[in-house]
Amino acid sequence: MKKLLLADDHDLVRETIAEFLRGQGKFDVYVANSLDTALDICDAQGPFDLVLLDFMMPGMDALSGLARMKARARCPVAILSGTAPPDVARRTLRSGAAGFLPKTLDPQALVSAVRYMLLGEIYKPMEFLSLEDSIINPVNLTPRETDVLVGISEGKSNKEIARDLDIQEVTVKLHLKTMSRKLNAKNRTHAAMLARDMGLA
Repeated sequence: MKKLLLADDHDLVRETIAEFLRGQGKFDVYVANSLDTALDICDAQGPFDLVLLDFMMPGMDALSGLARMKARARCPVAILSGTAPPDVARRTLRSGAAGFLPKTLDPQALVSAVRYMLLGEIYKPMEFLSLEDSIINPVNLTPRETDVLVGISEGKSNKEIARDLDIQEVTVKLHLKTMSRKLNAKNRTHAAMLARDMGLA
């Protein structure tokens, strides 16, 4: 039986979701009402196969809570949200979450999403799929090109970017060339502005 940790500060929502997952999904579900409690349970009862965290609960501090839990749990960590604004979904997925789950998902869809993430996949709600693809990576940048673009948006030189990424400066120039072509960026400043528009900076 797969072991899940669900953390949400709203008692009714937490218990309802937990019951769905236990009843429909046949999962072993542990619950917590804050990030700190979830981290304690993770230490005491882990390892878990998947962790679900409410985006707005105490201790989350935006996405730093996701990073803390990922480091502690060493398993996929997904975010739950009641409001599910596209910007939050986008930043959550970009920060390495295993998925972004609106609390409005019906029970069967929720169970299916959890099973999908347990397979190592990233769950994206359909209404955000096209938005996420178009905004996060509208021109299919490679991960390394994206790293270089972030470096440029932070005002770093090619030499500094090369040092940060542990690659050769000539490699940075190559990535810069291909990335600029994909973005139709006229120069570094233009590329940095585009990075901000894409939510990368």
